[in-house]
Amino acid sequence: MAGNVSEVTDNNFQAEVLEADLPVLVDFWAPWCGPCRMVSPVVEEIAADKQGKLKVSKLNTDENQQTAIRYNVMSIPTLIVFKNGQEIKRVVGAYPKKRLEAELEPALA
Repeated sequence: MAGNVSEVTDNNFQAEVLEADLPVLVDFWAPWCGPCRMVSPVVEEIAADKQGKLKVSKLNTDENQQTAIRYNVMSIPTLIVFKNGQEIKRVVGAYPKKRLEAELEPALA
């Protein structure tokens, strides 16, 4: 995992995501998921570009099913932006960087 991207689990999701001071982009993924592997470098680039303005985390849905179920993640990759403990934007699927940034930007303003 890149230096700007942290890993979250069922155990630390509350503290790392819901109680974070910054907006948090969570990438719900699994190691066997091809589209997840395609979107991962894009997520890492966004983390580097938005450092200090956005926290970026990844949650392995195979190992952390409680959180995936809690947020109704039915397919992966699913990217959710949380702000002040609330879901404010959801993007499902692998998108090129420009399209993903366009989808996420209103939630990050």
